[in-house]
Amino acid sequence: MKKSKSAYWLYFLGAYVIIQFIWWGYHLIQLSANLPQEDAQLSKRIGMVFGEGAVFLLILSFGIYRIRKSISKEMAFQQQQHNFLLTVTHELKTPIAALKLYLQTLQKHNLPEDKKQSILTGALDENERLSQLIENILNASKAENKQFQLQKQETNVVAFCQLLIDRYRARLHQDILVLNAPAEINFTVDQQMLEAILVNLIENALKYGGLQQVTISLEQLDRVVAIKIADQGPGIPAKERPHIFEKFYRVGSEETRKQAGSGLGLFIVAEYIRLHNGSIRYLENKPTGSIFEIILPL
Repeated sequence: MKKSKSAYWLYFLGAYVIIQFIWWGYHLIQLSANLPQEDAQLSKRIGMVFGEGAVFLLILSFGIYRIRKSISKEMAFQQQQHNFLLTVTHELKTPIAALKLYLQTLQKHNLPEDKKQSILTGALDENERLSQLIENILNASKAENKQFQLQKQETNVVAFCQLLIDRYRARLHQDILVLNAPAEINFTVDQQMLEAILVNLIENALKYGGLQQVTISLEQLDRVVAIKIADQGPGIPAKERPHIFEKFYRVGSEETRKQAGSGLGLFIVAEYIRLHNGSIRYLENKPTGSIFEIILPL
């Protein structure tokens, strides 16, 4: 995205003011050189002008730097929003087009039962994809506007995760998700938010790691529960990691990125965990892959 006119005006005005200060300083030096040396009072005043001018120039330069940094940050955010709109438009159109094709196929052709079931499964998958995208958009808006209220209830998180894994097993027809946990861990949590956290992290693991094993580990420590979601994908480059929980942020270049996504999933995950007074961090999975570790208080 091109720089805004306000940014160019800021650079111009900043450069003009600094050049003017330097020019006035030069004339003051010239003037002081032509004054009688015995006029100590006047020399002192000129020294004060130099000192105050230097301090003002320093403050002005710092202010220009901070404003420039703020404008650059705002422009980067606008670029992310622009990319988000383009991506979401594509993400919405793709499942809708696929659903239309599935329904048209069922309508126009007399297919055998197994083929019908295959088409219906594909349609349901696309519907789930569309539903999750819309849910993420709505949830991101609510999280940003602080519109969420926790509805906590006592939950056996091990059984909760097992039900989620069973859902994925039925959908993918593969045992890709593995649960590593004791028989039972109970604590109070907002179940809707917990499901959104786990679904977003699992979807990321499947999207970037491919159809390879994803391990969900649960452990009860001193007054906290640790949840880890580990995949065997390429991992996240070190320079990208500080930004992965920012709204609209997506790993990689917009020009070369191959994976679809809205840049909202990890933002929502971080917000939900924050509402539970928990924490999340990224770890490397050896020899390859990513681990997201969540700590939630009991």
